[in-house]
Amino acid sequence: MYETILLPVDGSDPSNRAVEHALEIAERFAATVHAVHVVDTRRYGEPTLSSTELVLDELEDRGHDLLEELADRADNSGIAVEKQVCHGDPATEIISHADAVDADIIVLGSRGTSHQRTTHLGSVADRVVRRAGRPVLTT
Repeated sequence: MYETILLPVDGSDPSNRAVEHALEIAERFAATVHAVHVVDTRRYGEPTLSSTELVLDELEDRGHDLLEELADRADNSGIAVEKQVCHGDPATEIISHADAVDADIIVLGSRGTSHQRTTHLGSVADRVVRRAGRPVLTT
């Protein structure tokens, strides 16, 4: 049923729950997980000044660390993981990546690191659910 799972990660609690669900689905269906971390350049813009570049480099390094932790966990269960860090608008990048890998499902947290409320979808999750054109599981 699922061969390709797109899993956006940001280190938030909802994202960590999404990781759990995605790994369970991948193990059950012998699916490949395509994990992506998006550095949100809407907040900072693309680097032109050295301080902005340092912030983006730090965010990118954090993304690589998150993806490496995920890959290590998946490897222990025999799950294949493809990793990518990219820059841009998170919802747009997630949908674009899902299209590029022809994901059967997107599994993502209901809210990201910038939101604490738990009653509604965050703006990124909401836009992905509405625009993805494929099944989306939110946690």
